[in-house]
Amino acid sequence: MPAPQFVVPIRPRRRRAAALLRKVRAVWRDTRALWRQFYKPILAFLAVTLVGGYIYGEIYYNLRGVSIPLIDRPYMMLQLMILETPEDVPPEWQLVLFWYLLPPVLVFIVGNGVADFVRLFFNRDERRDAWREAVASTYRNHVIVFGAGHVGARVIRTLTDMGFDVVVIDNDPDDGIEDMLRELDVPLLVLDGRASITLEKAGLRDAEAFVACTGNDQVNLEAIMRARDMNPDVRIVARVWDDQFAQQITRFMNVQSVLSSSELSAPVFAGLAVGVEMAQSVRVNDVDYSTVRLTVKRGSFLDGREVGMLQKENDMDIVLHSSNGETHVQPHRDTIVSAGDTLVIFAHHERVIDVVARNREK
Repeated sequence: MPAPQFVVPIRPRRRRAAALLRKVRAVWRDTRALWRQFYKPILAFLAVTLVGGYIYGEIYYNLRGVSIPLIDRPYMMLQLMILETPEDVPPEWQLVLFWYLLPPVLVFIVGNGVADFVRLFFNRDERRDAWREAVASTYRNHVIVFGAGHVGARVIRTLTDMGFDVVVIDNDPDDGIEDMLRELDVPLLVLDGRASITLEKAGLRDAEAFVACTGNDQVNLEAIMRARDMNPDVRIVARVWDDQFAQQITRFMNVQSVLSSSELSAPVFAGLAVGVEMAQSVRVNDVDYSTVRLTVKRGSFLDGREVGMLQKENDMDIVLHSSNGETHVQPHRDTIVSAGDTLVIFAHHERVIDVVARNREK
């Protein structure tokens, strides 16, 4: 039976517009971060070219009576910095000072980061991690997935297919994960998801949900404890291996869903062993419900009965009936079920187990 697919209406134009707006905001925030890192040499460069150019022009006018246009003065400072002299060396010592001082000033400014600022501004790949953090900081009402392993990758792809914005945290991503996330346009923070600063960078305070799905129960527990402390309202879903551990987390950590790998896989393995396919259980008001697909056995209690009577007598819902190549969702109550037909049944988990057990060939 195919895995359940959740369909969420998506408005492509709106999503594209939102993605473009996030990119603009990310560029602005990343540029601000660059500015905070390099503002001193940049201000020094501007002071030398603009203020120094103005002073040079005024001295030149007072000494020679010739006015240099304001627009040309910064360019003359640049020329002097790179030893591309605009004219012969002047005899006036006041002007000679500019000729000999500006080249060392340029070396000082470049050494303090102006060239790095220009390079990094136009080539953000060199600051990949900082750029990803800038992008992640623009997300709102998104889902944070901690752990991009085998399970995490499936969760990420499913969430993006459903139209949700996702931010991923993984301190040691598997080969190929970065390519997949780049294809999905999902930011990846290569950091420790248990640290407060990491969750802050992932936008936990504005997130809709936090999913901890690494393969380590202890790591998941530490992450959800930190997430719950930072955002008491965020929805938390955790993956664990130990069933008892899962119950404790649900009870004491206010985690909405704790999924045990053994609990999820056991019904699937058991069902396949007897020729049926069982989907994951859904819990509503502390009651487990399951969906199962099975083939009606000849002579079983299902064979030859009407859909309506089967539903009434067994407290279950037959949501799909397939026979002779024809498939009907929510089949009519008068439909006759025959051996070899395929049924998809939804009911209490215990009732589903009972139906599977009674569907035996006689």
